[in-house]
Amino acid sequence: MSAFAFFGALEIGLIYGLVALGVYLTFRVLDFPDLSVDGSFPMGAAVAATAIVAGIDPWVATGMAIIAGAATGWVTAFLAVRCGILHLLASILTMIAAFSINIRIMGRPNMALLGEDTILTPFEMMGDAMYVRPLVVGVLVLISAWFVVRLLNSDFGLGLRATGVNARMVKAQGASTSFYTYFCLALSNGFVGFAGALFAQTNSFADVTSGVGTIVVGLAAVILGQTLIPGRKIWVAVTAVIVGSVLYRLAVAFALSTGMFGLQASDLNLVTAVLVAMALIAPKIKGNLKAKKGVKPVESKAVSNAGNTGKAA
Repeated sequence: MSAFAFFGALEIGLIYGLVALGVYLTFRVLDFPDLSVDGSFPMGAAVAATAIVAGIDPWVATGMAIIAGAATGWVTAFLAVRCGILHLLASILTMIAAFSINIRIMGRPNMALLGEDTILTPFEMMGDAMYVRPLVVGVLVLISAWFVVRLLNSDFGLGLRATGVNARMVKAQGASTSFYTYFCLALSNGFVGFAGALFAQTNSFADVTSGVGTIVVGLAAVILGQTLIPGRKIWVAVTAVIVGSVLYRLAVAFALSTGMFGLQASDLNLVTAVLVAMALIAPKIKGNLKAKKGVKPVESKAVSNAGNTGKAA
């Protein structure tokens, strides 16, 4: 794999690290199977691209994309909490509606950003863009990760985590589980919208189909990361999902660039499925080996939660 392909995969992996943070908040923390990220990702890209082409400052455009993504998550929460629609169905309805809304925002299915200034433009003048862009994206992801860690370690974050574990207990303490649901889904999709905005600016285009499979990539990052880096501490879990996103993208880039097993670019979904399956199976194989040696296997939290997520789905 060439240096260009490596740093390109690193950049995309870091961008999808924001998606992984959003998926972690909904699937792991809140225990809410949210598929609306497939709609909020291209919405972030569409809003940012449209705003930048209209002459709005790229940072302001990125902020608008985050708000648009958060609004998408809020709609899902509204359908689930206020309307009583099944969680999965509520997120699917939002995802479907977002497709048409994104076309309305851009006025067409895709929009080019070639020649437009982005948040990366000033930094690209400082050195080789191949190295500078992943560095800038990495800093933004680290800031986002720090925010999530501080939030979840706060008293408010404790209530948020408790809602995902035992909503009845939270209600018994007089707290509003509905508010936590609204907040978590809005925050989660805000991160995904942020990722969509960065994706559009780094790739110089926005497309309504760019969100297809986003939830699969996010789940792959969360499962792979927490399988490789197990731990109960919040900062360990947050670090794991970002590392998982980067490793996933590097693994895919390596497999496709080397032509391993005759793989082509069209086999991306197949590679994703295999990697996720391997991440789920590996801890169980490890547990079976320990059992044969007479050591009682301890199921990792990542696999346990992955099983719960599957039941919820």
